[in-house]
Amino acid sequence: MRQIPPPSLLYPEDTIPRHIAVIMDGNRRWAREHRVPKAIGHARGAKRVRGLVEACIARGVQHLTVFAFSTENWKRPQDEVDSLMALFVRYLQKEASDMHRHGVRLKVIGDRSAFSARLQNLMTHVEEMTAGNTRLTLAVAANYGGRWDILQAMQTWHSEHP
Repeated sequence: MRQIPPPSLLYPEDTIPRHIAVIMDGNRRWAREHRVPKAIGHARGAKRVRGLVEACIARGVQHLTVFAFSTENWKRPQDEVDSLMALFVRYLQKEASDMHRHGVRLKVIGDRSAFSARLQNLMTHVEEMTAGNTRLTLAVAANYGGRWDILQAMQTWHSEHP
């Protein structure tokens, strides 16, 4: 991540949202339109998370939630699911130190039980490493299901972090 100035130098505090949520959608469509493999579309989408994190930090947003992998995604072809899991592992490995150095706290929300032990351990490791960080909380929703579940998660999060 690049060096980010304090938000107070850039934006009036009363114009800054406290929480932004993004549904990561359209990566396969982008790949199809650009005639590249789906995995490249997913990787391009994952790369954009870094920019979102940097923009939130620069503006003083306290919480960013990215809805990254729903329960419905398990129904995709196995090679695509495997590619997404490998991408999740690579992202956590590559970004963990930068997140920590820049004060980002990671929280993975959703049902982890379907993920490999390696990925579950990595999620826990990065969460523990970044637990004391307070500049931005990045919540990654993984293995969440349905619109109702999304609404419930957001309401719960909001009630715990007014």
